[in-house]
Amino acid sequence: MSENFYNVNATTVSRQYLSKSFEVVHQSWSHFLPSILESPNSRILDLGAGSGRDAKYLAELAIKTHNTENNIQIFAAEPAQKLSLIGQNTTLNLNVKWFKDSLPTLSNITKQEISFDLILLSAVWMHVAPSDRARSIRKLANLLKPGGKLVISLRHGQTEQEHKERKMHTVCADELKRLATDVGLFTKLETKNESDKLGREHVSWQTVVLQMPDDGTGSFPFIRHVAINDGKSATHKLALLRVLLRIADGHPGAVLRRESSPLGDRVILPVGLVALYWCHQYKDLIDTHKIFQTPNKDPNMGFMKEDGWHKLTELKSSDYRIGNLFSGDDATALHKTISAAVNNIKTMPCRFIKLPNSENTVFDVASKRVKAKDSIFLDLQTLEQWGEFSLPESTWLTFNRYSCWIEPVLVSEWVKTMAGYSGNSQYKSPESQYYLYQALNWEEPKRTTTEVRKRFEQLQLSSTKSEQINCIWSDKSLKNKYEIDHSMPFSRWPNNDLWNLLPTDSTVNNQKSDRLPTEQKFKEAKERMQNWWQAAWLYDETSTKTTDNQRRFFAEANIALPGLNSDNSSVDDLFEALIVQRGRLKEMQQLREW
Repeated sequence: MSENFYNVNATTVSRQYLSKSFEVVHQSWSHFLPSILESPNSRILDLGAGSGRDAKYLAELAIKTHNTENNIQIFAAEPAQKLSLIGQNTTLNLNVKWFKDSLPTLSNITKQEISFDLILLSAVWMHVAPSDRARSIRKLANLLKPGGKLVISLRHGQTEQEHKERKMHTVCADELKRLATDVGLFTKLETKNESDKLGREHVSWQTVVLQMPDDGTGSFPFIRHVAINDGKSATHKLALLRVLLRIADGHPGAVLRRESSPLGDRVILPVGLVALYWCHQYKDLIDTHKIFQTPNKDPNMGFMKEDGWHKLTELKSSDYRIGNLFSGDDATALHKTISAAVNNIKTMPCRFIKLPNSENTVFDVASKRVKAKDSIFLDLQTLEQWGEFSLPESTWLTFNRYSCWIEPVLVSEWVKTMAGYSGNSQYKSPESQYYLYQALNWEEPKRTTTEVRKRFEQLQLSSTKSEQINCIWSDKSLKNKYEIDHSMPFSRWPNNDLWNLLPTDSTVNNQKSDRLPTEQKFKEAKERMQNWWQAAWLYDETSTKTTDNQRRFFAEANIALPGLNSDNSSVDDLFEALIVQRGRLKEMQQLREW
């Protein structure tokens, strides 16, 4: 930004800015303001505050919202001194603190050692040089509170004179969103281009709202309340919390969408998936270990029906997994079992789990009737048929980020609850409760590469020299020693999905070990990786129909990786989602990179 231009032309520029109201300029995103201003202690930063129009509006709205209880602080930063003096006069007698500051350093604001619920950059980003933008986004992200919003208006179009005199640069929403993703922000809103409010034909505007994910700590008291303090006539409540935790931890792709609500944003999942995991965790606990889940000595629970659960006693919990196909009587019984589980979840834990000192339920099920069929393939599209499950986004993020701390609490409370039931009296003493802990072990996938190794050797035997598959990571020939590598390290994220297993040179595999490949490594391997997927699982010259391998490949990928539609069949979209998941694992588990 050219401070000199704005100092010389401060009066003219400020007259332009003040000629249009906040409501006119910021109509596209102002619906976020009520939730931001809901707290009387919110903090807002107007960066590039100019003549003070926006800072004044926000300060007056804060007073209107909270009256004498108002403690909302507005910080205004402006590098051009004469423009800042006009702004200070505009906001006279309001709770607005002015600073001389600008991107990318924001040194004076940073010194305040505070974070913000909202940071507004109105007509600022085009002044940030492309070389400074990554650093600027990092700085802004560091200043946001968990759940805080960053609003940036993008000016498209400037003359050569404006570029020279006012130091304006070309801006791009896609570039901004990419930079935001790199620092852990996600896009909350991206508007279409809008005409200039001052009538300049060569100028248009676009607004992008970015958000810092909630750190989830706000949901800890609620989860603790349900796990420890809430009444439990059965183990339903603990079971539901653990199911949701497991889905959040292992299946980010299960999110169908996010919705706004009067009480905050919510995450929507397929309720059929929740029911499938419900059956998964209860299966061995009840059928194998014979441990009672209610205070009475009746081993039957509401979801255990004669024409459903009791016809599947030969199955194990590991059979209830994405990518499995059932047919005949087993398929019919599984349909009925999932339907019964959906109904049980809806009428029991969802009905009785409420916010402390409130009648508001936390979870919601919008179920649909599903007719039993003699074939069922377990993927997201199938599980969507039963309807939708809704939970607060803050709870979802808590489960997603802090599962390794929350799950031991849930398991411990589950053990105490079961030990107190009359049917489980043999486990009442603390020294005998180890058996209950063992019974509650979640059946994890076992590290295996046998199936993929077999497929690789089939392809190598049948292919010509030009078709031979080389090491995915190094492009070395695999004639001698080779390994099947988990691209995302299994030791830190147990996943045997077909997309995650890649043929690799033995030496390279040893070098990689349990480290996470860098984003650059993945991008360099993209073509080889996609060629392997196509050759091994997706291409079948003998068939024009979708094969079982194809269905399983995308069923596994679409639920394990974030942002994919349940009907996705694009390897390009899959690869982009893999890159996002790589970033999530790096951030959440602080993995060593390779």
